[in-house]
Amino acid sequence: MAEISNDAALAALKAPTLEDIEALARAAYASLPSRFTRLCEGLLIRVEDFPDDDTLDDMECETEYDLLGLFKGRGLAQGGHLSETGDQPNMVWLYRRPILDFWADGEETLAEIVTHVLVHEVGHHFGLSDEDMEAIEAQAG
Repeated sequence: MAEISNDAALAALKAPTLEDIEALARAAYASLPSRFTRLCEGLLIRVEDFPDDDTLDDMECETEYDLLGLFKGRGLAQGGHLSETGDQPNMVWLYRRPILDFWADGEETLAEIVTHVLVHEVGHHFGLSDEDMEAIEAQAG
């Protein structure tokens, strides 16, 4: 009998939705120190299931699951705080399905992963490279 109820419970489970990931991203952003969020004025955060084909090509991804997030725009180091006519706003993209796939294979909570990806992409907004962020994380860990 217990096995049947476990099967029913599993059948009722649903993967976190785009809205669920957006809520986690909002909570992660709200937890950032104000000295950082003040520098992110106008930064848009979007959640999509997957990156589009052009993004996958630009980032030289082998599969649509290779990219968890992406910063698009001009970072502060490149004058991103100065908008020019025709500029798109700076944006952080979080990709739900690759994030869920990463989560399913690991031990971190979904909130921890969303926070890590968001902070990483906000780091690009500040003009930090992947190598800069890895060094910061190594010093913090």
